[in-house]
This record gives sequence, structure tokens and C-alpha cells, in this order.
Amino acid sequence: MKKTAVFKDALFLEHMAGFSHVESASRLLTIYDALATEAIGKQLIYPEFSAASQETLCLNHSKKYVERVAATAGKDQVSLDPDTQTSPLSFDAACLAAGAVVDCTKMVLAGEIDNGFCLVRPPGHHAENDRAMGFCLFNNVAIAAQYAIQKLNLERILIVDWDLHHGNGTQNSFYDTDKVLYFSTHQYPYYPGTGAAYEVGTGAGEGYTVNMPMLAGQGDHAFATIFNQYLSPIAREYKPQLIILSAGFDTHQNDPLGGMRVTPKGFSYMTKVLLDLALELCQGRFLASLEGGYDLNGLREGTLAVLAEMLGHSQLNDKDVLDLTTTSVPVPGLEEAGDIAKRFWKI
Repeated sequence: MKKTAVFKDALFLEHMAGFSHVESASRLLTIYDALATEAIGKQLIYPEFSAASQETLCLNHSKKYVERVAATAGKDQVSLDPDTQTSPLSFDAACLAAGAVVDCTKMVLAGEIDNGFCLVRPPGHHAENDRAMGFCLFNNVAIAAQYAIQKLNLERILIVDWDLHHGNGTQNSFYDTDKVLYFSTHQYPYYPGTGAAYEVGTGAGEGYTVNMPMLAGQGDHAFATIFNQYLSPIAREYKPQLIILSAGFDTHQNDPLGGMRVTPKGFSYMTKVLLDLALELCQGRFLASLEGGYDLNGLREGTLAVLAEMLGHSQLNDKDVLDLTTTSVPVPGLEEAGDIAKRFWKI
């Protein structure tokens, strides 16, 4: 059994507490309840962790923007974006969420844990350098990657984002560098409107943004095809020192905001691919941070499936693994993306 850590805290429940919002505390409550009542919860480690400092937040965000979010502390409600509001404890929760992913990164790289899952909110992958977007205040994953690069001297990090929505903030954080390879599967066209196949990076980062825009209606076999035929060979060529997952579960077949058809089996398989790549390429260094997912049962099922894989107790049977490993299905919307990726990678 792996030494798998979960980063959770009651403060994350206080963001937008009492307000009617699809990105609500209920999302975490359903996961936290599962960890408290099911056997898997007793097999996990729950480390202490601290909030990110302003200096750490500014590794990825402008000082002016961090100060703007800080100014919302204690205020009943502040709107930073049409989709993104704060409540009195939102700033504190956002700092702790970013700190959780940074501390998880440090623990994974130090070998203190085998892997970790940061069950935090607010989520992060839409947050830009200088503005909030799409329910996100600070870009938790991007801050952690910047910390690993700027403070821990890593040179190659693979960020995989399987959220339904494209992670515009994460992409833009590393668009001009080869120190992060950003690989995204997402429904397209859809919010936030970014993530076209031709968005590949610029300058030193050209080719290190790989977007796999997909039409709605795709399920386990389509995602497995992308992970098998595109992600795996690209990762092997890139040879990351760390793999970070932006784990959104809004591709679940019952999600109210999405149009995808992924089941827990699909989330298990995608996690298996990432863990196998981490073991092969970077001493198993892998961590995940929660992004979207708005069907509570789907969020719970998906999270438990990912954690089971991380612990080494896969929910997949041999038939499932063989089926998804050998699958190759046409994926509508990916023709151009595949051709573009081949310009930069040996696929």
C-alpha cells in the first residue's frame, strides 16, 4: 500500500458558506463524509499544512492582484468576476488551498509521502496572473509548480488537466516556458473559450502546451485513447521530474455543467496511466488537486476511484485494464490536435 496523503481542512468549507452557488461547500462535504465513513479513509495520511504566504502567491500572481483579493477578507460578499465571488473567509481559504498544494509538492519531492491529493476549495485552474475567473481565486496548481521551479530547482513538470473546462490560467502561467508541459483534455467550444488545438505556446514554450479539445458526449474509451496515444508518448519524451493533476470531475456522466460521459472506471484508468508514468519517469512523484465537479455523487465516486489507484487498491479488474489499454476509438474534434501535436512530439 502506498503512503498517500489527503490535504483537507474545515476552512475550505467556509468559502461562500451560506450562499447559493454551484461551487459550494457541499462538494467537499460529500467527499469528507466518504473519507470519514468508508474504509479507504483509514488508509490515508492527513498531514498538517500551512497557508501560502503573499510571497508564495506572488510566484504566480501579481502583487496588486493578491492585495485585491486580500482586501475582500471579512467582507460579506465581493464580486471579482461574474462567476466568482468571495465571502468573509474566502481569502483565508484560498491561501490555505494554495498552501496545501505547495506543501504536498514539498512532501512528495522530499519522499515523505508517495503521492497526495489536495481536496481543497476554492479551485484554481481558471485564475490568471491578475484576475479571478470561473470560481477560482488563486491558481493552486500553478503556484505549486512555480514554487517547485523557482524554489526547489525543478526543470520539467508535467501538468495534466482533465477538467471539463480548459485551464486558461494554468496554460497562461507557463505559455512561454519549457519548464512546464501543460496537457489538457476539455470540452470545446465551451467556457472559458480557450484551449484550441493551435494554442501551443510561444518562444521557449512552443510545443509545451498540448490542448486536446473534444466535442461533448465522450466517455471512458475516448479519454483512454487520448491518454494512451498522445499523453503517454509525449510524457515519455518530455521526462518530467514531477506530475501534477488538475482533477476536475465535471466530465462525469451525470454532471449538470458538462456534456461528457466519463464513469468512475474512466477516472481510475486515467489515474493509473499517470501513476504508471510517474513510476517510470520520476520516481513515482505524483500529486493531484481538486478542480471542478458538480454532481455530488459523481464527485464522490470519482475522488474515491482516484484515491484507490493512488493507494494501490485499484477498482479496475484485469478485463477493464485490458479493454482500456488496447482501446482506440475515433474522438470527434481531435483530428487537428493530433496533427499539431505531431509537429512537436514523436507520437
